[in-house]
Amino acid sequence: MDCSKFQAVSIRDAPSVRSPLASDMTSAAEFWRDPRLPWVESRRACNSRACYRPHSHPTWSIGAVDAGESIFSGAPGGQHRLQPGTLVIVPAHRVHACNPAPDTAWSYQMLHLDAAWVQAVSADRQPPDADAATAALIRIDRSAARYRMFCHINALLFSSADPGEKEAAVVAFIDELDVAAGLPIPARHASPQQHRRLQPALALLDAAPMSSVSLDDLASCTGMDRYAVIRAFRTVTGLTPHAWQLNRRINVARERLGQGQPLAEVAHALGFADQSHFQRLFKAHAGITPGRYRR
Repeated sequence: MDCSKFQAVSIRDAPSVRSPLASDMTSAAEFWRDPRLPWVESRRACNSRACYRPHSHPTWSIGAVDAGESIFSGAPGGQHRLQPGTLVIVPAHRVHACNPAPDTAWSYQMLHLDAAWVQAVSADRQPPDADAATAALIRIDRSAARYRMFCHINALLFSSADPGEKEAAVVAFIDELDVAAGLPIPARHASPQQHRRLQPALALLDAAPMSSVSLDDLASCTGMDRYAVIRAFRTVTGLTPHAWQLNRRINVARERLGQGQPLAEVAHALGFADQSHFQRLFKAHAGITPGRYRR
């Protein structure tokens, strides 16, 4: 990605609406969304110092490091340093964070792809003996060819090209993307029994994304004590119950803001009585304020 093409920090709500985000001309960031292609969202940023909390998405996330050094965390084994030209492939619901090295800035691109759409596109290309556990691992891919293809795809999305051409290009990229290639990042080890015991709690939280469910309620519905629930959440999801709930609400907020719903309405619906608190949390998870993301 050529950062010299950025004239200001901006956001793009497809096909060609741009809004300034800040007066600092040394950094730039923009989003691309198009209601005609609702299964894909893209972001690109230059000279960014924004940092993210550990979080997860309901989408597949594919990121590319363009300049600077990034610190990737998303596994029990520790952090990974990523150099320019590296892709990171993060399946849906895997907790991760990717931030600039201390006291530095970095440039990057990120695609978010609807998980059901990716599965549908890839279904007829999966071998009969495909290992679902392997496909669900985070991958660090240093293939120069795939990095160049990713950059081409993202530049096309931000262009005025026809939506059909953009869709075909993303499908072609998914076809070329080898989810078994690159360095696999081990997932947290959780036994089937731990998953089963936590399911009532996850179902309760999914049914009430607008409410804060207490630790006592989660303990009651799982038959575990409070501390066992915290340990189980960390083992199965990578987050504490409180962090999981905040992450879930921010993902719902992204979806609603992307549909154009008013900021105050979204904050209130998701149980944030203090709008400034909502803005701080949203920025910590998404790297941008909710108002700017909506625009």
